[in-house]
Amino acid sequence: MPSWRTLPAAQQPEYPDQEALARVVTELESFPPLVFAGECDQLRARLGAVARGEAFLLQGGDCAESFDGVGADDIRAKVKTLLQMGAVLTYAASVPVVKVGRIAGQYSKPRSKPTETRDGVTLPTYRGDSVNGFDFTEAARVPDPERLKRMYHASASTLNLVRAFTTGGYADLRQVHAWNQDFVKSSPSGQRYEKLAREIDNAMSFMRACGAEPEEFRTVEFYASHEALLLDYETALTRTDSRTGHLYDVSGHMVWIGERTRQMDGAHIEFASKVRNPIGIKLGPTTTPEEALEYIERLDPEREPGRLTFIVRMGADKIRDRLPTLVEKVTASGAQPVWVTDPMHGNTFEAASGHKTRRFDDVLDEVKGFFEVHKELGTHPGGIHVELTGDDVTECVGGGDEIFVDDLHQRYETACDPRLNRSQSLDLAFLVAEMYRGQ
Repeated sequence: MPSWRTLPAAQQPEYPDQEALARVVTELESFPPLVFAGECDQLRARLGAVARGEAFLLQGGDCAESFDGVGADDIRAKVKTLLQMGAVLTYAASVPVVKVGRIAGQYSKPRSKPTETRDGVTLPTYRGDSVNGFDFTEAARVPDPERLKRMYHASASTLNLVRAFTTGGYADLRQVHAWNQDFVKSSPSGQRYEKLAREIDNAMSFMRACGAEPEEFRTVEFYASHEALLLDYETALTRTDSRTGHLYDVSGHMVWIGERTRQMDGAHIEFASKVRNPIGIKLGPTTTPEEALEYIERLDPEREPGRLTFIVRMGADKIRDRLPTLVEKVTASGAQPVWVTDPMHGNTFEAASGHKTRRFDDVLDEVKGFFEVHKELGTHPGGIHVELTGDDVTECVGGGDEIFVDDLHQRYETACDPRLNRSQSLDLAFLVAEMYRGQ
């Protein structure tokens, strides 16, 4: 039995039928890998460049994927938004961008409470499509292990499409205008992007005239990541690599441990310490420097740049106070993690309408605070980790196409947390590029 299976594991579903769970896990163990160990190694190398200050990480995607969202249009819209953000950052900030989606596995969510009560009825809380149903009925909310297989198949379909989009011509930099056709007329950020796309076109025409047309312009490296939350699923997809004998979690290229499951003596940290994937860990405002150093000791004992990413989620009002000591102490220890800001999770509030939302200004302010801290300390602001969608949803207030609290009901489609829409995501990319250039 793997070492992490003997330790307490937070945020796990309570399956009523343990025999059914065991059958599903055995079946999953026989399924092919979703990603390959060599791809995980490649991402670790790319993140090593980020850790050394030579590149920037763009990590984004859905708060929680849904089984209904595995259509080509939904996936294309997400990939398109990340490609556009990547083009903005690469060109406007003059930095190589490592692109990692919160995609093909982000079907599970930790929750602050195990149950939810409405009108006097108490049911298990919704934990993502991999566990139970969103509908507030007794039948839907029972954790069902068969959903783990659905998560695997949905992830396989998504990865298949992502690979087709990113290597089959859709991600060709000559497509920079095509990614924007449906968007440019109606949106200030779309028009700003179109201006940048024309500049990219001119630069590429110049390079072609000089006889240079690198292969890198035609395809894009795109990696998949998700929170390693459900240990039954992650364990079933953890395999020994035939080349090296090391363990890899082949459910995704990079996995991270969330704020609610990062207990030092818990199963999730032990699991992350045993696999060779690049590992992220979410650090909230209560994280002490001592804890950060202990995570490094547990998860990156060899001090390998690219192995460990600290995803800090402090909140706009705390980032400037809490982050400096963490960065100072970790840097003084000689470790080189990737420092990334998650400006979403610390800035959620409930609107009068009952919708969970975020102010775009708070998201921006946390990113600014992150950059200010790194500039002050002379360290590298390694990247951003954002919840976004390629659709024109109304879930976060503010942004260039001003969304007001009274607009939230119009297209509030998230199954869990509020996401930036396409326009807000592009606004963010332009502002991050400006901040990066100002470092």
